[in-house]
Amino acid sequence: MSNIGKKIIHIPDKTEIKIDKNVISVIGLLGELSLNFDPSIKINLEGSELSVLRSGDQKKDKELHGLYRALVQNMVIGVTNGFKKELNFIGVGYTVEKKNDFLLINVGYSHPIYFQIPDGVDIEVPNTTTLIIKCNNKQDVGDVAAKIREIRKPEPYKGKGIKYSDEYIRKKAGKTVGVGQ
Repeated sequence: MSNIGKKIIHIPDKTEIKIDKNVISVIGLLGELSLNFDPSIKINLEGSELSVLRSGDQKKDKELHGLYRALVQNMVIGVTNGFKKELNFIGVGYTVEKKNDFLLINVGYSHPIYFQIPDGVDIEVPNTTTLIIKCNNKQDVGDVAAKIREIRKPEPYKGKGIKYSDEYIRKKAGKTVGVGQ
């Protein structure tokens, strides 16, 4: 069996699970998430413990076993605690500002970039060089963070750009001028 797939998911208090045929819904303090899962996967709810089982030993079943267990675990964490990602803007004049449903991003281009904030995603701007993305869906947080980072990835010479707060940028040495040749 899959090592991830055979782990039990513990359901916290104030979190409700509904399983209807091939749809699982998780309802918690931060909202509701639902997922359509493959018919070869069985989800059992016993008290406050949830287990994911597979029907056979085919390669596809083994692949889906760990995947759906991880997806359900992320749904449970999302509706209880939520997910967040922090981005830092590094460079002279690199700023971000929240204007209603848009982010105004200045990252060295000749024009500012307007980024529309998707529905269901909360964005905080504590200062002009820091951006915090929050949501109960882990995939939405990662997608929004990746799209914003894609606007100006960090470059390896000076480290300028938009980077994740926990990301390390390996710096390269620049060109050196030969002396006395």
